[in-house]
Amino acid sequence: MSDEHVENEPLEAEVVEEPEEQAVEDDRLLRLAADFENYKKRAARERQEYVQLANEGLIGELLPVLDDLERALAAAEQHEEAQLEEGVRLVHRALAALLERHGVRRIETDGKFDPHVHEALLSQPSEEAESGSVLDVVQKGYKLGDRVVRPARVIVAE
Repeated sequence: MSDEHVENEPLEAEVVEEPEEQAVEDDRLLRLAADFENYKKRAARERQEYVQLANEGLIGELLPVLDDLERALAAAEQHEEAQLEEGVRLVHRALAALLERHGVRRIETDGKFDPHVHEALLSQPSEEAESGSVLDVVQKGYKLGDRVVRPARVIVAE
């Protein structure tokens, strides 16, 4: 009888440990699944940032082309070369639409100077405008999403 009792004790001890071991294993698996889910989200976020940075470089290179086309349009208007002007307008519209489709937006320059999106090249006294307001735009600024690709270069009222 005592031999049976001794043989049954280890079995009872294993039954008591099994739910604890199962709980530990379940907890470990849940943590592993949560870590993997966090990894997937972080990797997706990083991929999106890499794409945006790559686009930002390309757009930075395309903006001078847009500036050149705008200057050509201004020069063509003075010389009344209608066909050249219309061709340059078509290219300008196409390029501007392409940039807009890729998330590029022009920075607004109406109103107050904002150092986050404007670069002050000069400040001038003005009787008409309020101090700190934008008087003139020397070069347009652009954003890609929420990031400033190029600040608007402006003249500010003193």
